[in-house]
Amino acid sequence: MSDTKIPLAGVIGSPVAHSKSPRLFRHWLEAHGLQGHYVPMDISSENLADALKTLPKLGFVGANVTIPHKERVLALADAVTDRAALAGAANTLIFRADGTVHADNTDGVGFIENLRSGAPEWDPASGPAAIVGAGGASRAVIQALLDAGVQDIRITNRTKSRAEALRQEFGTKLTVTDWVRVGDLMDGATLLVNASSLGMVGKSEFRISIDGLAKSAVVTDLVYTPLETDLLKEAKSRGHTTVDGLGMLLYQAVPGFERWFGKRPEVTDATRQAILAE
Repeated sequence: MSDTKIPLAGVIGSPVAHSKSPRLFRHWLEAHGLQGHYVPMDISSENLADALKTLPKLGFVGANVTIPHKERVLALADAVTDRAALAGAANTLIFRADGTVHADNTDGVGFIENLRSGAPEWDPASGPAAIVGAGGASRAVIQALLDAGVQDIRITNRTKSRAEALRQEFGTKLTVTDWVRVGDLMDGATLLVNASSLGMVGKSEFRISIDGLAKSAVVTDLVYTPLETDLLKEAKSRGHTTVDGLGMLLYQAVPGFERWFGKRPEVTDATRQAILAE
C-alpha cells in the first residue's frame, strides 16, 4: 500500500455551487490519469481566516478563490505575488508544507492567453484598446495589456470615479471616457474588451454602439453565460474576430493545476466541451 498523499485542492467562495472549476479540474485529472481531488467549498466571510489555517492541515495543497473573497485573501496570505498586489485581488492560493499561504492572480494570464489563442492575428501595437467596465476583472486585463505592449488603453464605467482610480494607479497610458460619450471610446480602437456584466444572463443588455471600431478590431467579452453574447454576435456580423470569455476561465486555471497536481494541462476543444457539457 502506497503512503503517498493524494493532493487536494478546491475553489473557495460563497456561493460556489455554480462554479465550473470542479468540472474543469476533474476533466484534467482524468485526462492525465492523475490522482487528486478538487472540491467546491462554500465558506462564509467570517470563517475564511480559520479555513485558510485549517485547509493545509487537512492535506490541501491549494485553492482557487472567487467572489466575495478575492480581495480579502490578500490580507490573510503570508505572501502575495506582484501581479496579485497590482490586481488588488487573488484567485489562486498555494499552501506550502509549513502551512503558509501564498496568494497569486492568474486572471491576466488567462485573459491574454485566451486572446492570443482566439485571435492570433491581434497585434498589441496595432492601436488603442477599449475597455468597458472598471470592476475587479479590469485591473487584471489592464495589467495584461500593458505587459503585452499596448500603449493606449481607453476605459469607461458607469461610475466614473472607479475608472479614474484605475487611471491614477496605472498612469498615462490609460485614459477615461465619460459613460455618456462611450461612443468616443470605440473610435479607431483595434481591441474591445467587455469587462462589465453587461450582456450576462440576468443582467442589462450591452447597448453600446461599436460603429467606431477599426475594421480589423478584435472583440472579446469576459462574459461566458451566454457563451456567445449579443455583443459578440453583432461584432461577428460586422466581420470582426471575436473571442468568448470561457477561454479566460480555462487558461487562468492552468498555473494552479500545474502547481498543485504536477502536470501542465492544455486548453483544447475537448477541454471546452467538457466544461460546456451538462
